[in-house]
Amino acid sequence: MLTLSSLRTRWAALIGSFVAVALGVGVMTAMGLGLAATLDPPARAPERFGSSPVVVAGLDRLTVEVRRGPGPARVSQRLTHPHPVDERLLAELRALGPVTTDGAGRGSAGPDAVGVDAAVADVRAVVGDRARVLTGDARRRVDPSYERDAEALVAVNSLLGTAGGVTTFVSVFVTASTFAFVVALRRREFGLLRMAGATPGQVRRLLLGEALAVGVAASGAGCALGAWGAPLLVRELVDGGVAPTWFAVPGAVVWPYHVAFWTGVSVALAGAWVAARRAGRIGPVEALREASVDTGVLPLSRRVIGSALLAGGLGLLAWKLGTSPADLLKRKTYTTQPMLLITAAAALAPLLVRPVVRLVGAGLPGAAGLLIRENAATSVRRTAAVAAPVLVTVALAGSLLGAAGTVAEAKGAEAEVRTRADFVVTGKGLSADGGRVAGATVAGSASTAVYVVEEGSALVRSEARAVTDVSAFAAVSRLPVVAGDVRDLDDRSIVVNEEWERHEVGRTVRVWLGDGRPVRLRIVAVLAQGSGDNGAYVTAANAGGAVVDRVEVRVGSGVDRAGVAAALEGTGGTVRSAEEWLAANRPGTSTHTRLGFLVVLGIALVYAGISLAGTLLMATSARGAELRSLRLAGATRGQVRVVVVGEALVAVVVGVVLGAAVTAVNLAGVVGALGVLSAPVGVAVPWEVVGACVGVCGVVAVVAVGGALGRR
Repeated sequence: MLTLSSLRTRWAALIGSFVAVALGVGVMTAMGLGLAATLDPPARAPERFGSSPVVVAGLDRLTVEVRRGPGPARVSQRLTHPHPVDERLLAELRALGPVTTDGAGRGSAGPDAVGVDAAVADVRAVVGDRARVLTGDARRRVDPSYERDAEALVAVNSLLGTAGGVTTFVSVFVTASTFAFVVALRRREFGLLRMAGATPGQVRRLLLGEALAVGVAASGAGCALGAWGAPLLVRELVDGGVAPTWFAVPGAVVWPYHVAFWTGVSVALAGAWVAARRAGRIGPVEALREASVDTGVLPLSRRVIGSALLAGGLGLLAWKLGTSPADLLKRKTYTTQPMLLITAAAALAPLLVRPVVRLVGAGLPGAAGLLIRENAATSVRRTAAVAAPVLVTVALAGSLLGAAGTVAEAKGAEAEVRTRADFVVTGKGLSADGGRVAGATVAGSASTAVYVVEEGSALVRSEARAVTDVSAFAAVSRLPVVAGDVRDLDDRSIVVNEEWERHEVGRTVRVWLGDGRPVRLRIVAVLAQGSGDNGAYVTAANAGGAVVDRVEVRVGSGVDRAGVAAALEGTGGTVRSAEEWLAANRPGTSTHTRLGFLVVLGIALVYAGISLAGTLLMATSARGAELRSLRLAGATRGQVRVVVVGEALVAVVVGVVLGAAVTAVNLAGVVGALGVLSAPVGVAVPWEVVGACVGVCGVVAVVAVGGALGRR
């Protein structure tokens, strides 16, 4: 009964937690339904050979034996250049029945797949292990859209999984912050309960009961919100080109609702747990407390947890920088790394509030400035509660987009350094010498890949370029060589980078080429690892069936550039200056990744607005006596408004400063990793996005305070 009575009386104080949990559950439900659609896509009829009962396709997988656990295991990778169905096999298949070819994937050695109108058993007997025999829905594997759709589903899965994880993190963060501030405002109430005979356990159960009621109600509302929003989310993914056109919300799946509902209830209870323990420690004497200065804002347990999180975040960053710096440049790492430091900064915020407020408020003029500075510094809990959501938003915006932009800038700078060409010709099946342009050095190359077994347990694919003329290629390129000489490359050797397990010049490595052929090649040069785009180099003899798709041209001294460009137009490819080609192919943050980050930031910004509005409404409403004292001391209504709004904005600035500090540490880790890997170093800070987040938080703070004061 006491819990129900408290809910009826304190519903306004809990509305922020209700909205936060409901929104989080709604997002998780929508994301879960989207994930369910990627895990169990609908069956679709084959398109390319839909009328043929059997499809015979060339081998497209490289399978090797590695060591896994106590015994051997077989692992596979998709070949860069799948095998064709050769003429001999085609003749044998025609003897079984009609063979359909469409010309879509035909190469010089034969088509990539054919349809056969014959018995499956007979086809399998003829084909053996020379090709793949596909029947039923498996025939879709040769459709042009099959690989594209599979990649799109992986991108959607990554996007929704990341957004769901960050939503859970921010939801717990905001809910815990709100309940902690609620307890701070209700210290006298809990003190009266203790004076009336309530035990610490009863006070804890009161607060946890409120959290359970909020969690159940909000989770139910969130599931309904998610069911309504999932089709809208799917439509946006399809319209944005992220998901395939046939992507849709599954009709008979319930697990996303269960996961979201019980996660919402757990989030509400987890957010209130620490606050409930603190409430249980409030003594009866708190009922007599009138002082406004916060005391005991950083108990030993919080200090230990915050310090441990800070040490863990910094230690993990330093450990990766020393042992595996390339990991710091991966999206999975720089997406999750900030969360430890954000949580640490929020836990230690009460310790940092006073010095930051003194620093920020040092320039505030007059009596109003003095009041703003001192009130913000003494009311540590209120200032920290307002700063926390701003901290999350600024840190996520700066860390995620900043890290992605910094890595992309490094990749772009590397691409510029790698070439000394004046013109670049691109296209399929180009002439290796570019038509022998007079007065220019011409080097053709083909996109391929090589595969190597590392540590005896993993088959690793490495992007590679197959060059047709080694001396010409050395003249038009500027590779970041750390050992050996690229000009020594021949048909029995390879150029690798420092990321390879074996990267000593003169050592022989066993690799598989793009078409799956095993060869042993001697390492003649080693490149810096860089940002990850410095791949391997082989000669055309080891191209694995690749055709020249890029020709780089360097114009000789005194030769007319316009004449060279005109001569290159006859090659049949797209002719561009090196600057134009670099601009068109400059590495950057992919559309899917940027969309995912913006979704995450949008969620964080909405949560920040909810938390800011709820916290400031509660705090301002509880300051009636204090504000009346200001009026009695001679302050006008306008001066009171300036003081309260100024305090809110100072708290927002405190959150910005702490978020900027977290961003600086994370970006320092990325920059340090680039330096260790010998990659170009620069920092890309998303000022526009961060500025927009700060502006929104500031506007929400002013509107919330203005609304609370307007009701007084």
